[in-house]
Parts: sequence; C-alpha cells; structure tokens
Amino acid sequence: MKIRLLRHFREGLKNLIRNGWMTFASLSAVGITLLILGVTLVIAMNAQQMSNYITGQLQINVFYKMTATPAEEKQIMAEIQSIPGVKSVQFVSKQQEFAQLKKSIGSQYNDVLSGLSASNTLPDKLIVKAVDPRQTVTLGTEIKTLPQVSKVQDGSEVANKLFRFLDVVRNIGLAFVVGLVVTAMFLISNTIKITIFSRRREIEIMRLVGATNWFIRWPFLTEGILIGAIGAAVPFLAIFFAYRMAYDRIGGAFLSIAFPLMPVAGLASKLALVLFGLGLFIGIWGGIMSVRRFLRV
Repeated sequence: MKIRLLRHFREGLKNLIRNGWMTFASLSAVGITLLILGVTLVIAMNAQQMSNYITGQLQINVFYKMTATPAEEKQIMAEIQSIPGVKSVQFVSKQQEFAQLKKSIGSQYNDVLSGLSASNTLPDKLIVKAVDPRQTVTLGTEIKTLPQVSKVQDGSEVANKLFRFLDVVRNIGLAFVVGLVVTAMFLISNTIKITIFSRRREIEIMRLVGATNWFIRWPFLTEGILIGAIGAAVPFLAIFFAYRMAYDRIGGAFLSIAFPLMPVAGLASKLALVLFGLGLFIGIWGGIMSVRRFLRV
C-alpha cells in the first residue's frame, strides 16, 4: 500500500511538472484567492480581538451613601460578590481615587489640587466586572437596589450602543468571510476541473488499457492535494511574515491606541488551519468531482 501511494505521489508530481501552464494557472487561482481570504481573516480576527478588549474594559462603578458605615460597606461588597455573573469586586478608597485623579490630569495641575484632600472630594467606591460583559447593564440594575448604595455607573447608554455596533460589525464580517470562502471554493475547484478536462484523452486511454477507476483517480487526487497545499503555503507564509513584521514594528498594539493586536503565534495557528484545510479540501474535492465524469460507464 505504501509503495502504491508513493507511486501515485510521484505520478501526480510528474503530471504537475508536465502540465506546466495549467499547473501555474491552478496554483495562481488557489494562491490569489486564499491570499485575499487570508488577509480578510487577519482583519476579522484582529477586529474580534479589539472588540473583546473593549468589552473587557466595561465595569460598574458603585458608590456608597455618605452615611454608610464600614460594616455596611463590607456587607454591600459581600452581597455584590454573591450575585451570579459577577467576576470581580474591587474596593477603591478615597485616597486611591485621589491619587489616580492627580496622575490622570498630569503634574501641571498639581497646584489646583494642592488645596484639596482626598477625604472631602471623592467617595469610596467599588469596581465591579461581569463574567459576561453583556451582563454589565443587568448587573448594574440589580446593584442599584441594594441598600446604602447612592449611585451606580454602569455605562448603559454607551454599552448598549457598543454591543449593537459590535454585533453589526461581526455579522457583516462573518457574511463577508463566508462569501469569500464560497467564492474560493468555486474558483479553485473550477480551475482544477479545467486542468483535468484538458487531459480527458489521457484518462480515456488509461481506461482502454484496463486501469481501474481508483488507479486513475489517485494521481489526480495527489495533484489536487499538492495544488491545495502549495497554493495555501505561499499566501500563508506571505501573510505570516508580513504580519510578524508589522506586529513587531508597532509593538503589538494598534497604532497609538492601546488596543492589543492578536499575538503572532495564535493568529498563525488559526490562519494555517483555515488556509491549509480549505486548500486541501478544495483540491481533493475538485479532483474527485472532475475525474468522476470521465469514469462513468
């Protein structure tokens, strides 16, 4: 069996070399189509990465009433931690808030804040994060009902608009990727079919001398596999090295914004799975479907 597979592989490789221009046409169709698809996937995966980062920054700011005692503050914190869907609860004291305020506005305004103190400017608060960022508004509504809670900032106005926008972007991106995949399958399989159609006389001669259907199929399946693999390898390597260079140059973040890009290793593994999987699938499928019509009795 091993010897037969090696023979079929050699025959398939010889046929690719022998039919140079048709092989070049097939590889070009596979490579260009998968290159476009790969670039689209890179953009889509980084868009998803950015959306996850943005939603991960959503938080609920919970402010105590001025009359709340330390014991009541601890009780409220414990009650919030017990609510299903709460990921974390962080206590921020007046002093911590005041220090963050001074840091955020810059040293040039230190004179303005020099006459103020943390004790009479800012209240204590809790920072609450949800396991599912989409539950942020729901959790904020529930926390508002707790006693000794004066105000809750859940960003409901921004969060709802953000989630609607991300849903639209995700759906458009998904539809675009699916459309490209279908287009890639159509273009590549048809190119392989044309390649095999141009050699229909060769198939007819093999049948006349008594070759079995699978004996005829295997070299063409091998050709399809090689075309799919090579056609996927070239755009994968081009995208991988270009992305790694861009990632290193901009420091792994999108321009001056603190949006982290998808790590090179994670992106490469997913991209390789899609491109090589699609290339091999289309190569094998195109080979099977194209040869079948010439093997009908």
